[in-house]
Amino acid sequence: MMADALLSEASDLSGDESQEEDVLTPAELISRLEEAWLNETFSPELLENRSELVECVMEQLTHMEENLQRVKKGDLKASVHRMEIDRIRFVLSSYLRCRLQKIEKFFPHVLEKEKSRADGDPSFLSPEEFAFAKEYLANTEMYLKSVALKHMPPNLQSVDMLKAVPEPCLDSFVFLRVKERQENILVEPETDDQREYVVDLEEGSQHLMRYRTIAPLVASGAVQLI
Repeated sequence: MMADALLSEASDLSGDESQEEDVLTPAELISRLEEAWLNETFSPELLENRSELVECVMEQLTHMEENLQRVKKGDLKASVHRMEIDRIRFVLSSYLRCRLQKIEKFFPHVLEKEKSRADGDPSFLSPEEFAFAKEYLANTEMYLKSVALKHMPPNLQSVDMLKAVPEPCLDSFVFLRVKERQENILVEPETDDQREYVVDLEEGSQHLMRYRTIAPLVASGAVQLI
């Protein structure tokens, strides 16, 4: 495809770095972005931040824009390449917008989860998102105090944000595609009314399952939300 050709041309600008084993091709980079975008869009909770991926994609877009300048005016390839750049920008902006919307919706729980993570565990927020979440919390508390709480009796002039703001619903159902075969996935624990329900997930198969059940598989990349 012509769009792939532009991505290939952009990879030529990476120089010696393209020879390193851990460097993704431009096409693989965009594929990773699309995967992160779909997971974030369909996941009920905020996922681990992919700031390094975002930075790489933005750098790749710059290379693609530079290569587009080399295409002769009136060349059909220019319009095709421009559409591909616009498509990637849409995916990137949609991914970042989705994360900000989740931070605004679940901000106290997001901050608590970030605060309670163990040393060495991946951060759920980028430095910019963390600053945004803290500012959003401070502004919300200030607004509540100035508009409502200061008019309440003294014993009611405080609010627990963790209790006031609903948590993400991890028991919601999501569609997924299996990328790596998984065995003995616990779908439903044993109860007084039913036996334990365990399934094997075959590579390439698609399922509708409770998010809580497969959340670790989404984090590890074994399944893809669709």
